[in-house]
Amino acid sequence: MKIIKEWLPLPNENEDSAKAYLKGYLHDVNPEINVDEYPAVIITPGGAYKKIPEHQAETIAMAFYNQGYQAFFVKYHFVSDQQPLLPAPMIDLANAVKTVRRHSADWHVDLNKVVLYGYSVGGNIVSVYNGSWYRDWLQKAAAASADELQPNAVILGYPVIDLQAGWPKDAEALKQLTPDPDEFAAQKLVTENNAPTFVWTTTDDNVVPSRNSVMYVDALNNHHVPVEFHMFRHGHHGLALANKQTSADPSGINPHVAHWFELAMEWLDATLQ
Repeated sequence: MKIIKEWLPLPNENEDSAKAYLKGYLHDVNPEINVDEYPAVIITPGGAYKKIPEHQAETIAMAFYNQGYQAFFVKYHFVSDQQPLLPAPMIDLANAVKTVRRHSADWHVDLNKVVLYGYSVGGNIVSVYNGSWYRDWLQKAAAASADELQPNAVILGYPVIDLQAGWPKDAEALKQLTPDPDEFAAQKLVTENNAPTFVWTTTDDNVVPSRNSVMYVDALNNHHVPVEFHMFRHGHHGLALANKQTSADPSGINPHVAHWFELAMEWLDATLQ
């Protein structure tokens, strides 16, 4: 396994001052099984726009790696870096997708199989990105073409979709993110250009209400975007893989919810054919 780290500067930053980076876990070419390129997944973790749980992100990346993916995660900009924060994290993700595609030859990535997975506020980043990758403002900010930025499939776990739908909890926290939350309401950005999307959440999520996922799935359906949706009956926020690998607390170990990963892999196998 090869581990890489690439800095992702915003337009007004350079590599020495950049706050965002892409970290990847890469397979080598395996001539014994005639594999010279792999699908890629770029994971955008949660963390309330204040931090990311790097160990958790690495563990999820390794779960995809073990399924034959070149697996990456993005450390994006936080509210401690700039305010209002948005859309800096969306630009970070665009730079990450561009970087993976531009390194596809040496990182052995299949250009037509680039998957994005965002969970919690990472789901806000990915869902807004899913409705923005083809828009001029994001292409200009990332200095990339639409073809370079296009995701082939998207996975969202307990995502923040609309910043006025239960998270953040107070006006001051919202002000740190944006003066115009409607601009980052992902359900309002959905068009037929959105990538096929897999969404999972729990009915009683105690931090990001499940109605976020419901309104997004409804928007995807209305625009005839292929979607698969799983709302598990019980489970608190931040379950990640819902197993011992991502939770030392028994309340975070939920074998039923843990099926999301297997279901997502089956969905990806069908979607990326």
